[in-house]
Amino acid sequence: MQNMTDKTVAVVKGLIMDGVAKANSGHPGGAMSSADFATILFSEFLEFNPDDPAWFNRDRFILSAGHESMLLYSLLHLNGFISMDDIKNFRQLGSLTPGHPEVHLTPGVEATTGPLGQGFAMSVGFAAAEAHLRARLGQDAMSHYTYALASDGDLQEPIAMGAASLAGLWNLGKLVVFYDSNKIQLAGPTCKADCTDHRKVFEGLCWQVIEVDGHDHEAIRTAIRSAREETDKPTLIIGHTVMAKGCATMEGSHKTHGEPLKADEIAATKKKLGLSDEAFHVPADVLDAYRARFDGLRAKAADWQTRLDAKLARDADFAALWTHVVRPRPELSIKWPSFTPGESVATRQAWGKCLDAVSDSLPTLVGGSADLDPSNQTMTFRTTYGDFGVDGHKARNLAFGVREFPMAAIMNGMQLHGGLLPFGATFLTFSDYCRNAIRMSALQDLPVLYVFTHDSFWVGEDGPTHQPIEHVSSLRLIPDLIDLRPADANETAVCLDIALTQPRHPSCIFLTRQGLPVLDPAEYPAIIDGPRKGGYVLKDCEGTPDLIIIASGSEVSLALATAKLLDRKVRVVSMPSAKLFDDQPESYKTEVLPPEVTARAAAEAGRTGLWHKYVGLGGVVLGLDHFGASAPGKTLSDNYGFTPENFARMIREKY
Repeated sequence: MQNMTDKTVAVVKGLIMDGVAKANSGHPGGAMSSADFATILFSEFLEFNPDDPAWFNRDRFILSAGHESMLLYSLLHLNGFISMDDIKNFRQLGSLTPGHPEVHLTPGVEATTGPLGQGFAMSVGFAAAEAHLRARLGQDAMSHYTYALASDGDLQEPIAMGAASLAGLWNLGKLVVFYDSNKIQLAGPTCKADCTDHRKVFEGLCWQVIEVDGHDHEAIRTAIRSAREETDKPTLIIGHTVMAKGCATMEGSHKTHGEPLKADEIAATKKKLGLSDEAFHVPADVLDAYRARFDGLRAKAADWQTRLDAKLARDADFAALWTHVVRPRPELSIKWPSFTPGESVATRQAWGKCLDAVSDSLPTLVGGSADLDPSNQTMTFRTTYGDFGVDGHKARNLAFGVREFPMAAIMNGMQLHGGLLPFGATFLTFSDYCRNAIRMSALQDLPVLYVFTHDSFWVGEDGPTHQPIEHVSSLRLIPDLIDLRPADANETAVCLDIALTQPRHPSCIFLTRQGLPVLDPAEYPAIIDGPRKGGYVLKDCEGTPDLIIIASGSEVSLALATAKLLDRKVRVVSMPSAKLFDDQPESYKTEVLPPEVTARAAAEAGRTGLWHKYVGLGGVVLGLDHFGASAPGKTLSDNYGFTPENFARMIREKY
């Protein structure tokens, strides 16, 4: 006679088959091979509040194998978080059940996954956030686990290995990853593409590794218990499974990875599994058994709240830190340092001074550099607050090493967890390594801060490999990503305030290696708040201008110097953020850039294409549409024409 666990797993597999078949699109095979582990985890171990999917101390489950989404949706339906109509509308327009899970859309989904490997890396970020907050708030306030389900494809992506190395170094003992090793991928058997011994690899990365038959329910339970007992190491449970386990004739077939099962195969499989032939059928006894522990879960959540309230009442230091943990970003009030007008300060140095000045008042600010601490100006932060994991879980600096892509995805996981303000830093040219995770920040509405220094050919002698040309323009193409390229130290502080008080959008701040003159707010008062609108009039003339010069970052001071060489009425517009400017009302944009003023020029040390949006197809743009060279920055600046004299000549020849 079929026991209730077997029956529940079978019902989950039935929903997987029916949902994919109705959509005529999806991935049933992997979802079915993972169903035993995921169903046991959700029904017996995962702690959550059935009445509140966002309860703060819930266990987090990240489906890194996002193509197995119907597995997750089936379990979320059993949780009561989504309806049967949602299940039936899998992959349809406007549904809560898209092809890959989306965190901002579906209750109970912890992360948007799909690009393989990133869910694994985000789970490291979740676990790091939990460990840090537990170290500072105590076990009573923070005591949950982070679980992830990964596929062969996830572990083939190098980002997973980079993140796994950090998880082992950081002693993330509450991270448990189930690796569904069904040895099949879309194109065929994994042995055609991979020979990795994952036990050896992960043990070498300081993980506990447990191997089980991924369809043996008692072995799965024992493995989860063993993982939870290990406090110093993350755990990888390698589940040796069979693709499309339970199918009547297609067990083990790579064709089940990305194709719906045919009607006759579904019918035969349901018969084999002891299921009703009715589509989308969930028997009452399965639902009752699955939800039998819900009252106990509710009681645990209520007890946690009671203990939290008591600690908030009796412990002023705890209450102060908790206020920072739960405070919405737009409510942050940050006191930034001041800078001396006329001094030469690289904007990367301004960032470093800002970071050092506000770190104490922002105790949940955590982050670090991809092994570029002196260059990215994060060294003082590192020495002051210690390296997370290596110096304990209270430490606030994240020493990511040369791992830009894992860094970015880990920050996404930390932001998704909640309670912290994560940032990561590297050279702008290496933003390419971060790019897909930055896109995932934007897609998930995550206000992560990316700090990119050495933002132009002014990097100099390191040469074209390190000199970004297309990177700022390229990042501006990502929807909902805020670009911030400040003109001086004062604009840097305002741009950082914009980034840290964002409720939804991620920000990239682009900072110079070379010194720039600090602009005097007394002479340029608009610099105090103007950057918040993306573009603003920094220096104006009397009446209607004859010419408008627009610039960003290091070229703003060049624009001001150029304006002085021109015998005409010139308006200089600083545009640190094209996105924020484009988001302004049309009335504001036409006020800054009056349509009747058609004589326009722009300057930025990067690709020129974007700027024609503001100056017109025939407008003058001083930029760089070729790779750089290895030479001192000043030599390159003169060679490439980034001088007031050359810019003024270009403008005179056109207008």
